[in-house]
Amino acid sequence: MKKGFLMFLAATAFVAFSFTNVIIETLSADVMESEITWKGYKVTGSHTGTVMLKEGNLEFTDGALTGGNFAIDMATLGSTDLEGEWKGKLDGHLKSDDFFGVEKYPTANLVITKVAPKGTPGDYKVYGDLTIKETTEPITFYANVKEEGDKKVATASIKVDRSSYNVKYGSGSFFSGLGDKTIYDEFDLDVKLVVK
Repeated sequence: MKKGFLMFLAATAFVAFSFTNVIIETLSADVMESEITWKGYKVTGSHTGTVMLKEGNLEFTDGALTGGNFAIDMATLGSTDLEGEWKGKLDGHLKSDDFFGVEKYPTANLVITKVAPKGTPGDYKVYGDLTIKETTEPITFYANVKEEGDKKVATASIKVDRSSYNVKYGSGSFFSGLGDKTIYDEFDLDVKLVVK
């Protein structure tokens, strides 16, 4: 009886020791070092631009990515492939109610809900919820995390279907007969998130 009790105590101590050695970190994003670039496509070509991170963090357990979230400042949405009057027109149109309605919806958010490590260290399949214009849809993408000095750098390429977020302008999903005025539903985001 005594021996069994001692074994129970030893097992309990081992489990407690194991749990106390789990290292959980929440690292905050450096919004000035982080970068988000976008590329949208239309029948007659494409446009590229940037949007800034407002705030965010990534969570790590024993050095592995396990969660996180970040907010995008939609007021900073702008093109980089145009200049002058044409840039002003495109940027204004993207911020208008035809597209992202920035005045009413100033922030977009991504919350990571699940992370699955891939074969190579630092590579992950990420599952999350993306919210644009107060509409939330699940999204999946691949990400890589590397250590660079005193910081971690996460990079990802994300494909977003704007029609899922009620962004209708020029979309063949909502309108017919658009011809060469069609703007494709999917756009690309290339994300570089620096946390420390």
